[in-house]
Amino acid sequence: MSHYHQVAALLIDLEAELRQIGCWDAVAPAPEALRSEQPFAVDTLNFQQWLQFVFIPKMHFLVAQQSSLPNACGITPMAETYFHGQQLPVTGVLTVLTQIDQLLAGND
Repeated sequence: MSHYHQVAALLIDLEAELRQIGCWDAVAPAPEALRSEQPFAVDTLNFQQWLQFVFIPKMHFLVAQQSSLPNACGITPMAETYFHGQQLPVTGVLTVLTQIDQLLAGND
């Protein structure tokens, strides 16, 4: 399976995991919230919104265009921090994010 196909499959898995635990919004945030220049858009979005409305679409775009993918991602630690203490079954989300981090870092 190509690198692009692996990333695309993991993005689908990530969306499914977020939906399963109820962390998928039906309504997009205001356009200005998506223009944040802060890491993970911490000033305008919560982490799950950043995954849904910034990370996943951007990665799907890069895959569809077969553009260069990031060679490092490191979003699992942010996810662990964000979800800590929320009493949500996030093991699946963290597993998929770890796989994405490893794949992009070349440790697949």
